[in-house]
Amino acid sequence: MKAALRNRETERLSTIRLLWAAVRQREVDERKELVDGEIVAAIERMIKQRRDSIAQFEQGGRLDLAGKEARERDVLQAYLPAALTPAEIDSVVAGALAEVAAAAGGPTTIADLGKVMALLKPRLAGRADLGAASGAVKARLAG
Repeated sequence: MKAALRNRETERLSTIRLLWAAVRQREVDERKELVDGEIVAAIERMIKQRRDSIAQFEQGGRLDLAGKEARERDVLQAYLPAALTPAEIDSVVAGALAEVAAAAGGPTTIADLGKVMALLKPRLAGRADLGAASGAVKARLAG
């Protein structure tokens, strides 16, 4: 925030202030200090809101507002952990499938999707799209 102030980056400063306010509001609402995972979840939620807004603004022909939302999204993404590569995601998915198979005492089926995703969610939070991970799990379970 201080660097954005010094460099007079008004859009970046505004976005950082929005993020800070969202985190503080959630801390007040829940009456506790947020841990890293919860802050990452808040950032992801804000990014998702920006993606939805961009789609709506583009659909409505408001490219100026879509551009502003895209710049805010880019600033927010800088505060997320480094994204995993597809190979790393595949490795994490394979590990989760192996854990579920070991716990069940047999091969995994499509019925085990919820168990696998429950393991993957904390491991991939902020580092990969859970929708893509779900697709990878379904592909492995189906074939």
